[in-house]
Amino acid sequence: MYNAKYKRVMLKLSGEALAGEKGYGIDFDVTKKIAAQIKELVDMGVEVGAVVGGGNIWRGRSGEEMDRTTADYMGMMATCINALALQDSLENIGVNTRVQTAIEMKEVAEPFIRRRAMRHLEKNRVVIFGAGTGNPYFSTDTAAALRAAEIEAEVILLAKKVDGVYDRDPHKYSDAKKFDKLNYIEVLEKGLQVMDSTATSLCMDNNIPILVFGLDNPENIRKAVLGEPIGTLVCKQ
Repeated sequence: MYNAKYKRVMLKLSGEALAGEKGYGIDFDVTKKIAAQIKELVDMGVEVGAVVGGGNIWRGRSGEEMDRTTADYMGMMATCINALALQDSLENIGVNTRVQTAIEMKEVAEPFIRRRAMRHLEKNRVVIFGAGTGNPYFSTDTAAALRAAEIEAEVILLAKKVDGVYDRDPHKYSDAKKFDKLNYIEVLEKGLQVMDSTATSLCMDNNIPILVFGLDNPENIRKAVLGEPIGTLVCKQ
């Protein structure tokens, strides 16, 4: 029996992660693999909240000639599509799941209500938060930090396509240096691409650690929750 380091976590997935090798749209083989990893956490008794980006479908900045607010709302809709896809994969393997959205769409999801979300988590249901914060000009990184604070998550598990935080892009520079541990101020001062500055500041203000790791290894989400040394930990030092 595994002993989890964290009782309640916020899992942040990029939209691109759901696209797999295709780079766009939803790869359902990927959602099934992610769902299986989340199920492992639920079976360990860990309470799981999740925020999924929408970049595999639409990003606010994609609409170059569009009104920014309209483009951002379109991005919020994209996150809801991804949230429903992940919910379906989870429920297909017997994991009770709820999608809550910051923009009301009662026919397909619950509105975000903090107390209801907390109750779902206590009942061992996975809660997926869609539509970001419900406001334009804010990223899903900020939504993850905000919801993590609201549900009192002990850590944000930031699953990416890279295995941690580097001083520069490891896909472009072979000599890029990986960090094992950073504090929030270092991330902000160095301009490291962990989360955006608003999200990082929110985590710093609420002392929520961020663990950045690669999603390529199917064991990584479980290892992160068990406290094994993977990826890069951003925390107060």
